[in-house]
Amino acid sequence: MPPLAPSKLYFENKAGRLLEHADGYVVVEYKPGPRELADLQALLTHIRNLLDRNHWHRLLGDQRLMAPYSEAERAWIVDYWLDSSRQRAGGLYSAVLLAHDVFARLSMNQVTHAAQVSALTYRVFDTEQEAVAWLQQRA
Repeated sequence: MPPLAPSKLYFENKAGRLLEHADGYVVVEYKPGPRELADLQALLTHIRNLLDRNHWHRLLGDQRLMAPYSEAERAWIVDYWLDSSRQRAGGLYSAVLLAHDVFARLSMNQVTHAAQVSALTYRVFDTEQEAVAWLQQRA
């Protein structure tokens, strides 16, 4: 399987980069290090905009370099971002590449536990190839 090859940069800030993949999904590359809540909010809001603009339902979240979510970030993701996922027709499929940082993994587990009540279907993967193969099955 060819390596991950995003086609076009859509948005970038201190929290991460969003890319439009030629196969019809969003790639989210989280950046390492601390971030402000406003930067994460902007990144996730642009994810929603990109998904809606293209009528897409799939995303690949590359969290390998991500720092742990703060309590405020987790609360915002659960209370706002995941809640708005429930209102999406057709739901949302997310393949997640796990963070190297154990604390980032733990903070993601807290968020994904809350995701079980949203319209977000997610799977966690160790490799890009596995994640992309799963997303392709959801096309």
